Amino acid sequence: MTPPESWTTSSGEETEALAARLLGRAPPRDAPCRVVTLSGELGSGKSTFARGALRALGATGAIKSPSYTLLETYELPGVNVVHLDLYRLENPDELENLGLADYHRPGQLWLIEWPENGAGRLPPADEEFRFSIGPDAHRIQRIEVSTALR
Repeated sequence: MTPPESWTTSSGEETEALAARLLGRAPPRDAPCRVVTLSGELGSGKSTFARGALRALGATGAIKSPSYTLLETYELPGVNVVHLDLYRLENPDELENLGLADYHRPGQLWLIEWPENGAGRLPPADEEFRFSIGPDAHRIQRIEVSTALR
């Protein structure tokens, strides 16, 4: 495990730009599925961060958090992205109906908001980001990076 890295952002634009820099490159087609979790309180920037990554990867049009549908997929140039928002999930067993195993393939990127609500039903994270709200800025900390990504 690498030491934690952290950044502060004071606007949505800065949060999106950080996500673009950190997650904005498509993995090689044969690379293992990359699972990225986004944890933190409401309003701390998780959806904004996901939107920044999606835009950098080529998503156009409206990008909304899938808080009611739980899952949105994006077929983008060079990568398919699965965006999960598990805030409204009441029980991790509810994930069984989403067919997530079908999405866990090489060349895929998963962005998972509120991963703790799917505990025991999600693949392990390759990267974990934690978000917190400060008085003048949001703090984003990368907690863990798998050795496979180095």
